Amino acid sequence: MSSLGVVHISPLPSSPPHAPHLYSRPLSPTPTGPAAATRSLCFLRRSRSRFAAERTRRPTMAAAISLEAAGGLAHDLVSSAVTAGVAVALLKFFEDLAKRGVFEQKLNRKLVHISVGLVFLLFWPLFSSGTYAPFLAALAPGVNIIRMLLLGLGLMKNEAMVKSVSRSGDYRELLKGPLYYATTITFATSVLWRTSPIAIALICNLCAGDGIADVVGRRLGKEKLPYNPDKSYAGSIAMAVAGFLASVG
Repeated sequence: MSSLGVVHISPLPSSPPHAPHLYSRPLSPTPTGPAAATRSLCFLRRSRSRFAAERTRRPTMAAAISLEAAGGLAHDLVSSAVTAGVAVALLKFFEDLAKRGVFEQKLNRKLVHISVGLVFLLFWPLFSSGTYAPFLAALAPGVNIIRMLLLGLGLMKNEAMVKSVSRSGDYRELLKGPLYYATTITFATSVLWRTSPIAIALICNLCAGDGIADVVGRRLGKEKLPYNPDKSYAGSIAMAVAGFLASVG
């Protein structure tokens, strides 16, 4: 009679002495209950208060941009007031010269023509690079447009002003050259502005070029242009040179 065979299962080999004992430390139990909920609520409140303090201490990007824009606008308003004040003072100075008869009327007119626009151009660097800067800078010549219209239409009286900017002393003449002068400078300032070489060349040729051409042409312009007997070679050359030098300067 054969005996039943007994299967012997050998035990797993024991860990070597140097092997680490995994999970030898029991995990700390997660706190539960009312005390844990209270601690979590306090932590959330402290986090919210710190976040709110940070927001109040550091201005947002939109607030910083608005503050910078407001500062630039205030700066440009002051620059516009200074520029307009200097332009008015210069016009008053030439009005006084016209009253006193210091210069011939045509020469006095051309001195106004040359100086006012170029002096105004020198104040462009005072303004910022903001959006409203060119329009605020253009206020000074823009107001002069209204002034020329009121004087030229006879709605306002200022004999010294008329005498200083007109050829013959007729107030209706202000609706021509002086009005075109103020309109051109206003356009070049508000639309093209100081980043445009066209604007700078436009104003410099209008003021220095055209002004010097008349002064030189009346004194040295014996040789007239064949297609325009009112203009001379000397005046045309003087305009080109003066306009170029003023633009480069």
